[in-house]
Amino acid sequence: MGSLRRGLDALYTAGGVVAAFFTIAILGIIVLQMLARWTGSTFPGAADYAGYCMAGASFFAFAYALNHGAHIRVSLLLSRMGRWRYWGELWCFAVGTAASTFLARFAIKVTMESHRFKDVSQGQDATPLWIPQSIMAIGAVLLAICFWDHLIRLIFTGNHGMREDLVEQSHAE
Repeated sequence: MGSLRRGLDALYTAGGVVAAFFTIAILGIIVLQMLARWTGSTFPGAADYAGYCMAGASFFAFAYALNHGAHIRVSLLLSRMGRWRYWGELWCFAVGTAASTFLARFAIKVTMESHRFKDVSQGQDATPLWIPQSIMAIGAVLLAICFWDHLIRLIFTGNHGMREDLVEQSHAE
């Protein structure tokens, strides 16, 4: 089980690293677009590419943030539940797991349909839509895996795996 835990944590960390690269790519695209304007040339599709990178940064960061307790949570309500806190956390993780699983399934389905119908973006770049949609789908699957991981840990160990001091520290910031 220790190697599975390390593997999942490494997967979530890798998602955070990919999200950071997408964030840096947004900066690069914006700088290139500014340079293009200053030189009187154009950078067709720059806004679309920045949007694709924003989606990639968001979706790949979700699992990393959940695993580190950085998502906005209902901790105020949970902290007031006293002895019923476990059931509140179980309900929250069950709803999150169901929603993220549905999102992942839908994202994969939409990506496959876009590939099958050869959909392209409406911007100047005419990018095949399955490319940015696959980034979203992979991030959604990663989030669903993370929710399942935490739900199963909560059910079998009574602890969802996020250290309370990290959760409290992230809320204080």
